[in-house]
Amino acid sequence: MGGRPTLIQSVQRALRIIEAVAEHDGRARAKEVARATGLPLTTTYHLLRTCASEGWLQRLDDGSYVLGHRIDVVRAQGTAARGVAHARPALEWLRDALGGAVYLARYVDGEIVVAEIVDSVRAPRIDLWVGLHDAAHATALGKCILGQLPAIERNDYLTRHPLHDLTPRTVVDRRLLRLPPTGEIAVDDGEYALGVCCVAATVTTGRDAGAVGVVTPHREVGLPSTRQTLLSGADRVSRALALGRGV
Repeated sequence: MGGRPTLIQSVQRALRIIEAVAEHDGRARAKEVARATGLPLTTTYHLLRTCASEGWLQRLDDGSYVLGHRIDVVRAQGTAARGVAHARPALEWLRDALGGAVYLARYVDGEIVVAEIVDSVRAPRIDLWVGLHDAAHATALGKCILGQLPAIERNDYLTRHPLHDLTPRTVVDRRLLRLPPTGEIAVDDGEYALGVCCVAATVTTGRDAGAVGVVTPHREVGLPSTRQTLLSGADRVSRALALGRGV
């Protein structure tokens, strides 16, 4: 079917409203927006109130409108997504160099989240049967990120996320938790799942702490070559993320 796509006029108008506010140095009154968009003033008022209700705009006490907090959320997430896409070749290089699935994680709004997974038929991913936010203490990725956090943030995180006993090797006493300093690698040797080993290193993702981890055979965990390859890959990923953000 080759017909023209159906376009929703109200959505088009709302987007134009937001553009008009932005084009007025980020602050405009309803009459200014109506003139800029060519919309009736009554329609403009309805659209402005709707956009403000959803957080795309904010109404000030003097009746003018400015861009809302949702704009910042989209901008930040879009920048992060571009950075991850830009870093994918570096993540693939690390997968091929160490022969295991690669995970990129970030510390976002008080939680540790997986931003990207790069695997293959030869290097399949490990299923995270327990969410990372509940198992950071038992994973190389989580320990690497926790080691980067200021003490007050780290203590807050560990208070909100009890150290669950996932395997007989899991450390459940935070006083015994081995968190690597920046520039060193973190190791999970059967702490998350028996028979699964992973190493991780710090990456720079912008404002947030980040880490890249690779699933690796037990016999290779402590090898100097594994450490050096991982740190080299983490550096590649950090540089790619920076380029993706336009830094």
